[in-house]
Amino acid sequence: MKKQILLVMILIISVSACKEQPKKEVVIDQNENFDIYKEEFLKGLWKQSPGWASYVGLHEYDSILNIDSEENKQKFLNSLKEMDSKLQTFELANLDDGNKIDYHLIENTLESGAWYVNEFKGHEWDASGYNITGRVWTIVNGDYADLETRLEILSALLAKVPAYYEKAIENLTRPTMEHLELGLNQNQGALSILGDNLLESISSSTLSDTKKETLIARVQASKEAVSNYISSLEKLKVELADGKAESPRIGKALFDKKYALENNSAYTAEEIYNNALKEKKKIHEQMIEISDSIWDNHLANVEKPTDKIVMVKMLIDKIAEKHVAREDFVDEIRRQMPILAAFVKEHDLLTQDPSKPLVVREMPVHMRGVSGASVSSPGPYEKGKDTYYNVTPLDDYSDEEAESFLREYNHYILQILNIHEGIPGHYTQLVYGNESPSIIKSILANGAMVEGWANYAELMMLEEGYNNSPEMWLMRSKWHLRSVTNTILDYSYHVLNLQKEEAMQLMIAEAFQEKTEAEEKWVRVTLSSAQLSSYFTGFSEIYELREEMKALKGDSFDLKEFHEQFLSYGNSPVKYIRELMLK
Repeated sequence: MKKQILLVMILIISVSACKEQPKKEVVIDQNENFDIYKEEFLKGLWKQSPGWASYVGLHEYDSILNIDSEENKQKFLNSLKEMDSKLQTFELANLDDGNKIDYHLIENTLESGAWYVNEFKGHEWDASGYNITGRVWTIVNGDYADLETRLEILSALLAKVPAYYEKAIENLTRPTMEHLELGLNQNQGALSILGDNLLESISSSTLSDTKKETLIARVQASKEAVSNYISSLEKLKVELADGKAESPRIGKALFDKKYALENNSAYTAEEIYNNALKEKKKIHEQMIEISDSIWDNHLANVEKPTDKIVMVKMLIDKIAEKHVAREDFVDEIRRQMPILAAFVKEHDLLTQDPSKPLVVREMPVHMRGVSGASVSSPGPYEKGKDTYYNVTPLDDYSDEEAESFLREYNHYILQILNIHEGIPGHYTQLVYGNESPSIIKSILANGAMVEGWANYAELMMLEEGYNNSPEMWLMRSKWHLRSVTNTILDYSYHVLNLQKEEAMQLMIAEAFQEKTEAEEKWVRVTLSSAQLSSYFTGFSEIYELREEMKALKGDSFDLKEFHEQFLSYGNSPVKYIRELMLK
């Protein structure tokens, strides 16, 4: 009997113990299914955004031109909802680190797509959003297929151009004057691309006479559609003169959301704005210290002003007199690229790929009007193509404008610009980005990370000894102050109602910019929103991560290892890269 009672007690204790044991979570590996989902997501994305597909090197959608109709908007929104429903079936815990970032990027893209249609509504006020120039230029100048194949693709695209511009005119119910101007200027490029050179190519091709006639007729119809669109914009300019046009200021609610979606940062728009104000003060202190120490090297016979900001301005103006000749501007940029590459190699800062050269070229006409320099990298579907450093030539500048521009991009700042746009800035980072195992990270690139890396590269190169002079550090501080000022301008214009006079004072007197640069930046802040904040946002996050890694690793910290590990995650938001690197 005692033995039976003892056995029952043991059994009860055993059962209770089993009940108290926590259940082990069964982790289901969803990575294979998620990879299938990503392929489906991309196919849907390309059908809705064929121009984006072309931009990243996928040309099977080049003949598609989506009309911005209400019916197509609804189809687009329905596709976003469907893809989001499927995305929600995946658990983050069941995905590997790389796919976790891809999940976040896709989630952000789906939310952005719906928000831009339902809330931002750029189709109602941004006349520059309607433009076939880039699409046509890619087909006409492409080398992804023979001429005849590309001409047939072009014919299919052009068939929809009249309806495309007709709907554009109908959609522009509340245009801004600033975007009317940009739309006018950029659409002029379409007329030149659809001009005599194209007609000669069609005539000399081996297309059948019937196909030639059809294509030529579509070219003429497209030119008429573009010309009619330009005329409509000119008419709107007259009708909306005297302050009747929509303001390009988007306001706090839209700006905060756009900043969050586009920059995908750990910071909010207001936080990065406040940080920029603090950074501006810090930079001023650094510039005053440098200027005090080298004043006599440049202005020994000039009395040093008591106003320290005026002193910095005077010294910068003097140093800026040293600049390249107007006619040598583009060639000087070409000359500096191998010098920068050699420095990176000598100091073992990054592994570079010499099989992917950087080609310096004049900015294509259809891309001009927003910035003076940019980089166009091959998409993930055409990794073997060249990367282009686009530079706007100074041909259309007056002598006064050219001199102002060259003083802004003087001997020192031109080198910083080349680090930023070229090596080891955008060009280097985008080469690494294209090598990412995840095509999602290349396609859904995070702008703050991309711009932040370029700004970080400038500081890093000087820290490692590139042209290590007080003058270079002074000008780098001026350049850094520009990205900080970009953030202040961006938020102040769209949220705080900054006026042009105040903006010019900020840029010229407090950020030491030339008038031409300041005028161009004013135009840019009226044409864009949240993008100008991406430079300082990304820089802040990357620099803070590096310092955190330094503190964590101590003497074992290796700069090259940090750079290559950071870039190995592709063009991802820094907040997600940080999680993985610290993990």
